[in-house]
Amino acid sequence: MLLKELSEAVAVSSREDEVRTLLKEHLSSSVDEVKTDRLGNLFCYKGWKESQPKILIAAHMDEVGLMVTKIEKDGFLRFQPVGSLDPRVLVSKPVVIGKEKVPGVIGAKPIHLQEPDERKKALDFKDLFIDIGVDSKAEAEGLVSLGDLVAFSTEYEELGDGIVKGKAFDDRAGCAVLAEILKRDYRLGLAGVFTVQEEVGARGAEVVGKTLEPDLTIVLEGTTAADVPEIEEHEGSTKMGYGPALTIMDGSVLPHRPTLDKLLKIAEANDIPIQFRRSTKGFTDAGSLQRGRGGIPTVVVSVPCRYIHSPACLVDTKDIENTVALIVEFLRSVEQEGVPS
Repeated sequence: MLLKELSEAVAVSSREDEVRTLLKEHLSSSVDEVKTDRLGNLFCYKGWKESQPKILIAAHMDEVGLMVTKIEKDGFLRFQPVGSLDPRVLVSKPVVIGKEKVPGVIGAKPIHLQEPDERKKALDFKDLFIDIGVDSKAEAEGLVSLGDLVAFSTEYEELGDGIVKGKAFDDRAGCAVLAEILKRDYRLGLAGVFTVQEEVGARGAEVVGKTLEPDLTIVLEGTTAADVPEIEEHEGSTKMGYGPALTIMDGSVLPHRPTLDKLLKIAEANDIPIQFRRSTKGFTDAGSLQRGRGGIPTVVVSVPCRYIHSPACLVDTKDIENTVALIVEFLRSVEQEGVPS
């Protein structure tokens, strides 16, 4: 299953090679052309001709993770985050380090050795370390190096009724949706682009925006689902199982309203469940792509994920299927009616 392979692959920002290789192998027979730029963005083209409407659909390959910043004399590793992470969820989590995927576990001072005032404070990155099972700096340096990237070691697992557990569903869920969309044939120009370094500032998307000049851009994302205890309904962003979420505003973009309206009509006509992303926090590739050559009408469609940016996330595969259905039906409407305006 592609989502399982994508989730278990390691691709912390700037080291997206593993996911890119998976997608190349999976899609090479379904598209007309596959290219990779110097930053690492993966371009998959179908019918990309000047005489047709041209649609760009983007999903980012990278995931949040850590970077080794110091090797202690006793072999423990200090680190800093790559992307947005909550240090409180990291203790005791298994990880893999560097290209060789050296196994380790994130540790902290044991609670029974902490002073009373220490127990009242949330752990910060400075309080954490990675244990790779060695007892000297020399041994550690034989296995890892400063600057090595660290990813969570999380096995993909089906939990029941379409709910799956894994890591990096932001944005491997979007990658899985885009891969499925690219398997279909369309009477329009389609560029499916899997971007790099979204989690550290949408850097790959900025390059894509300066490279292509589509008539419309759709960004596929994994977004926060807040349907958990102690979160009031009005405080939540999205809910799992309620379909793809449309963004009406976030920290990077105000989406193209005519396209949003069209997506809503298509969802209603085809009985596809849909919801709005009610939080305006965070950013996506959309802001960089919208400011591409000449300005590009852009929308964001997201798959809700619980426990996003953590070692283990949950996603409802029905939401993934409904996101695919919504985008495919939208592309069919563009074939008949053109790009909404």
